[in-house]
Amino acid sequence: MLSRRELLRSAAVASIAMPYISNGAFAQDAYPAREIHAVCGFPPGSGADIFVRFYGKKLQDALGKTVIVENKTGAFGNIATEYLAKAKPDGYTIGIMPGSSFLAAAASLFTKLPFDPVNDFEHIATLSKLPFLLCVSGEGPFKTLADLTKFLKEKGDKGSYGSLANTGIVSSELYKAQFGLNTVEVKYKEAGAALNDLYGNNIAFLHVDPAFAAAHVKSGKLRALSTSAAERIDALKDIPSAKEVGIMNSNIIAWWSVHAPKGTPKPILDRLEAAFNKLAVEDDTKQFLANSGADPFPNSGAKLKELLIADTKAWAEYVKIAKIDKIS
Repeated sequence: MLSRRELLRSAAVASIAMPYISNGAFAQDAYPAREIHAVCGFPPGSGADIFVRFYGKKLQDALGKTVIVENKTGAFGNIATEYLAKAKPDGYTIGIMPGSSFLAAAASLFTKLPFDPVNDFEHIATLSKLPFLLCVSGEGPFKTLADLTKFLKEKGDKGSYGSLANTGIVSSELYKAQFGLNTVEVKYKEAGAALNDLYGNNIAFLHVDPAFAAAHVKSGKLRALSTSAAERIDALKDIPSAKEVGIMNSNIIAWWSVHAPKGTPKPILDRLEAAFNKLAVEDDTKQFLANSGADPFPNSGAKLKELLIADTKAWAEYVKIAKIDKIS
């Protein structure tokens, strides 16, 4: 039989251990206790918004709690990313984003960021990968990249192209750098306006996310002349790679990923990582990605952080090659 002193000692040890257990193993079992908010840096109804809502619904089904998408648009994704960085680190606010653009590219594209892309976040998992598509009007005269390049060389600085996202900007500038083009950039806040100008021949081309462009390419309204990747992507087997059409300096592959505010408890991060890696390779996810011109790309939080650091360095080189001035 335990003495009174031994009982008191055992109780004291248990009281010391309980907070650790509550914050560790028990926290993972209890999570989530309420709805989760998924931050999206794009407007409702956009191709990227549909992408975020697809994964949000999959996560909702996996965890049994409602996932609410919060659209925080503007500043090439910086508004959404800053919002996520400043959110409470409790696992109930996550970001589903094109991490290659919102995080890896941002450090090289902006003079000052209101967040540290690597150190202000917990990096949970990668979801998918895809190149951007160099598109022209489906009813226009350009059948190949050589046709477009010849036209733009003749136009000089009277020619123009559209830009919507960080990845598209750099992809276009690398194309220009490869062939010595003086084509002028026209910035757009929304894809609809850019497409209208493309159809109306006000701009010659546009690098665009295949998640948005796939349906337009399939219908014939857009013609994809190449991807921004050096090799062909499984989901876009019929579209030439950048290397195949002579854009030798480009191997840009956008990747989508999941992040949380710095300090989010590890048991919660582990549960989210496991959930996203499982749903990333489910059959309906694969079909959804194929329809969007993307390939599945599941990976751990640790591998995601490594990728982020490596791509941050790569983007610095891309921006240098393309001679892009940082945005203030």
